[in-house]
Amino acid sequence: MPLWKRNLFIVWFGCFATTSGMSLIMPFLPLYIEQLGIRDTAAVEQWAGITFGATFLMSAIVSPLWGKLADLKGRKLMLLRASLGMAIICTAMGFVQHVWQLAALRFLMGAVSGYIAAAITLVATQTPREQSGWALGTLNTGTVGGSLVGPLLGGYLADVIGLRNVFYFTGLMMFIAFIITLLFVREQFTPNPRAQLPRREVWKLLPNPRLIWAMMITTFILQLANMSIQPIVTVYVKILLGGNHPHIALIAGTVVATAGIANVLAAPWLGRLSDRVGPHRVLLVCLIITGILFIPQAFVHTPWQLMGLRFLMGLAMAGQLPSINAIVRKNAPGSVSGRVFGYNQSAQYLGNIGGSVMGGQMAAYFGIRSVFFSTSLLLLLNALWVYWVHRPRTRPSRVVREATGEGGAH
Repeated sequence: MPLWKRNLFIVWFGCFATTSGMSLIMPFLPLYIEQLGIRDTAAVEQWAGITFGATFLMSAIVSPLWGKLADLKGRKLMLLRASLGMAIICTAMGFVQHVWQLAALRFLMGAVSGYIAAAITLVATQTPREQSGWALGTLNTGTVGGSLVGPLLGGYLADVIGLRNVFYFTGLMMFIAFIITLLFVREQFTPNPRAQLPRREVWKLLPNPRLIWAMMITTFILQLANMSIQPIVTVYVKILLGGNHPHIALIAGTVVATAGIANVLAAPWLGRLSDRVGPHRVLLVCLIITGILFIPQAFVHTPWQLMGLRFLMGLAMAGQLPSINAIVRKNAPGSVSGRVFGYNQSAQYLGNIGGSVMGGQMAAYFGIRSVFFSTSLLLLLNALWVYWVHRPRTRPSRVVREATGEGGAH
């Protein structure tokens, strides 16, 4: 097996363990906070929001820093740092006695994260260009799979082994990721002096900074759209069922999981397609399809109709983040690729936070169905902007092609 492919499968597990660990506590977080002595319902909700959002907020802040260190010290070192740090912190969460200790550890967990950005950079820089779409699509299934399995597994384990033991289990998973990364990931890394350049100089190295900005904003909007339904899905399912139902939570969880399952199934195939036709085309088509599929979700009459549309949407969303990473890979010099991927990872984490806030607030003020319409409009406008940003590079003039000897831009 080629080195790049072996590394891909190893860091896939690391990405799965990392994202599942970050989302594992979602189903039982309020219960754990109550165990720590918080009894008032409003206070429980406030602390739950702080402790859950803290990890993503800190991850967004520090991702560029870890990306820079990946360019300076190597990507494997960042994988080891993140997996071991998160293993220790997750285990420590099982020992806390006060809610402020839990919140502090969640902040610290976000601060030491960076496994996913380092994994994307490692895979993107090692994989042959003609297979980068497939490799990045496959890697994305680990991230999506972890965020999908994490809440389901967390709720199950909380009932079976107890709340505190879930943290020990998560810490063990991340420690296993650390061990296999240490033993099996191979990287031939040579530091480049350009990795020490300040941020402004890094942007000057990029052949098309406007395109990178477009990809970062697109990543933010995609996560905004993906997370917008999370706060309202249970309420929406309850409305569709006509009131109380004994399995509302299960049906709502299935609705959310359906998009993730479709994403995991389609991502490698769409990655191969992007290798053949170009990631820009795949990204543009997937953005348009996703934007259109949000509209009928506002008019469904049963949860099963919603589930079917979410499955189709998940298929389209599978081609988006891998295509963005492939575009970034082709337009970021290797000497600063870790930092550029770090910027993009920050945009993704900010989208996670913004989507949850936006979905809940819009549903409260304008109704649940307004979330689907506004998200659709946002995605379609984003698709138009991506087309406009890339158009000068996909349609160079004949004079430019003859002068450069190129048949088209990459």
